[in-house]
Amino acid sequence: MAHITPGLTDSLLDVTGLRVGQSHRVGAGWRTGVTVVLPPSEGAVAGVDVRGGAPGTRETDLLDPRNLVERVHAVVLAGGSAYGLDAATGVTERLADVGVGFPVAPGVVVPIVPAAVVFDLGRGGTPRATPNAAMGSAAYDAAVSSSAHDPVTQGSVGAGAGAQAGVLAGGVGTASVVLLNGTTVAALMVVNPAGSPVDPDTGQLYAARYGLPGEFGRGAATPEELEGWRSRQPEGGLLGLGAATPGVGPLNTIVGVVATNAGLSKAQCSRLATAGHAGLARAVRPAHTMIDGDVIFGLATGDQPPDLAGFNLLLTAAADTVTRAIGHGILAATGRPDAPSYREVFPNVVA
Repeated sequence: MAHITPGLTDSLLDVTGLRVGQSHRVGAGWRTGVTVVLPPSEGAVAGVDVRGGAPGTRETDLLDPRNLVERVHAVVLAGGSAYGLDAATGVTERLADVGVGFPVAPGVVVPIVPAAVVFDLGRGGTPRATPNAAMGSAAYDAAVSSSAHDPVTQGSVGAGAGAQAGVLAGGVGTASVVLLNGTTVAALMVVNPAGSPVDPDTGQLYAARYGLPGEFGRGAATPEELEGWRSRQPEGGLLGLGAATPGVGPLNTIVGVVATNAGLSKAQCSRLATAGHAGLARAVRPAHTMIDGDVIFGLATGDQPPDLAGFNLLLTAAADTVTRAIGHGILAATGRPDAPSYREVFPNVVA
């Protein structure tokens, strides 16, 4: 990765035409939110790969390459577990109001808005304080009013407001690369895994070994930092999988989007999402468990298809970019009483 440089914003916004909007509510029993990825009005070609054992999704069957619709008009990522899927209704209604969607009759469109959710119930204190259509509408409005020059806010915001990564605070992370042939690949991830993002021997993020030069802290954790982190682990050990509920365990999930400005088919977008999952598995251990609902959407906004060699390079970059985005989400997260931030626990590593 040393010969590859990030895009101008090092975020999903580096893929031409994509915008990101977020809304969340924290306090008075709430700690959850919504993140919306908004393509141009004509939509983006899309695929999906669902790998976790406990997914919460909407419209993912439609993205099967054998099925009708090629393009999506938004992707919704939300907290709230299954309740949070209601956020997609607000985005769908906003798109319909401006006439954006799949045409089904003269003057009638159906916006295609797939969604995936993470489990954050009760992290603000009230389990039923979950995203709804109004919160989805607010995230859509934020995307519409944003520009390519506005940075994507990372950390404990949007769908990552209540995120937790093992015993640490999680959040939204994003990253991009521009390949030598000019193709841009970018990812945005909501980092909320049951597994751990931290190497137990060094205290460094697993993502750090896939980072660009100077991107992640590579200092040595002190024995006191390592011991403090280990002392926070549940009875299940150092992987963050101690049982929170007898017979079930904690319920978590990483969801996100990996996108490119290349021209891909629906099937190739699904393969792009599959490559993203390889990057997820590098950044978190273990990944894709039965108590995670890991979902990655693949988007393409361009019209120039790559050749086979170019597509293979794009897939490699997708995996690495997802890994980096997950690392950014952990680094940017804000600590709270039930889940300290990585920076709080390992100040010597990030220094």
